[in-house]
Amino acid sequence: MIFHIVGRGEWDQAVSKGRYEPASVKIEGFMHCSTLAQLIETGNRLYRGRSDLVVLCIDEERIEFPVRREAPAQGSAQRFPHVYGPLGLEAITKVVDFPCEGDGSFRMPAALNEA
Repeated sequence: MIFHIVGRGEWDQAVSKGRYEPASVKIEGFMHCSTLAQLIETGNRLYRGRSDLVVLCIDEERIEFPVRREAPAQGSAQRFPHVYGPLGLEAITKVVDFPCEGDGSFRMPAALNEA
């Protein structure tokens, strides 16, 4: 299972289109994802203060494009999952609300504790 953070509005548009293709797929060639262990750090680093987010829970076996674990451009030792193409909605097993706390930070949603 891998995870992707996205704004609720962008996700709603994807549902109406029948697939999810963030701008990064066209710009960089892949979609940025996280492991469960990386999710909170990613939220705090990139989305701090946003209350309109959801987390897509993605079944890697249902993705029709390659998934590669790669280091980010900033040179971190961590390797993040990157999906090299858009997602069909069948790859999404669950969508979980991901609002920030009062101070703008994130904590693990209870619905993901069993992921």
